[in-house]
Amino acid sequence: MTISSAPGKIILFGEHAVVYGRPALAVPVTQVHADVELSDSDRAGIWIDAPDVNLLAELNTLPSDHPLASVIHNFLFLARVSPFPNLLIKIASTIPVASGLGSGAAVSVALVRALSAHLDKQMTDTEVNAFAYEIEKLHHGTPSGIDNTVITYSKPVYFVREQPMETFRVGEPFTIVIGDTGIPAPTKESVSDVRQLWMNDNARWEAVFDGVADVSFAARRVIEEGWVDMLGTLMDENHALLQQMTVSSPELDRLVEAARSAGALGAKMSGGGRGGNMIALVDAEMAETVAKSLKEAGAKNTIITQVS
Repeated sequence: MTISSAPGKIILFGEHAVVYGRPALAVPVTQVHADVELSDSDRAGIWIDAPDVNLLAELNTLPSDHPLASVIHNFLFLARVSPFPNLLIKIASTIPVASGLGSGAAVSVALVRALSAHLDKQMTDTEVNAFAYEIEKLHHGTPSGIDNTVITYSKPVYFVREQPMETFRVGEPFTIVIGDTGIPAPTKESVSDVRQLWMNDNARWEAVFDGVADVSFAARRVIEEGWVDMLGTLMDENHALLQQMTVSSPELDRLVEAARSAGALGAKMSGGGRGGNMIALVDAEMAETVAKSLKEAGAKNTIITQVS
């Protein structure tokens, strides 16, 4: 039996602008994770048991573009595995789907690591990351690559597309409350809509992306120096820029305002938008209070996590 796990992730700063070469900051969220258990089977074929999505099926009965099937088929092809072994793959995840917490990338990373270990086709982190990014492209069009990068390395990451990954130092731990709207956030659609805006008025949106880049640059310095009190204002600025991009929503805005009213130092949407999650920077002793206020304002779920 082979067991593998991968964490969720949350974007602190820079979503959407990161697609256009600006920096983004993201961190793993270990409170949620995808888990894969892989074992040899007496049954013919490769069987997938994923109760979270009500799936129990043999690989060849699934469409080739099915998210799980695409990972397995691509891995077996690239690793030149022939004939296919008889396997039972059990997948469980506590990461809400389409919420901005990287559920798809986490499953891809956990699954490919389990397959590579079980079949003795070892892969480096760099190879796992590149593989997961190709899977992300199949399902999200033009993803930034930040989900697979943070989840593969499980470290806080300063990310610029097509540049080497940089981890960054956290000078002083800080506490984040994540609020889930409960509304699926289809990343591909929001990314496509922002691209259309950019194509229609390149100069305007390049300026907006530059504004996001300024916030992200400042946020990295603030985090590394441990100037946590300054981080909330930067979150508020980033949220306003994302609202300009039309990727926020009334539900996200309501949770952001609820967090601020409950004493958060700053708050913003996180991820693709139009649903999914928002985040709030809080003093640790205020975390439960802010989480309660988010639920009262309509959050379906909250997670309290420390970035360190």
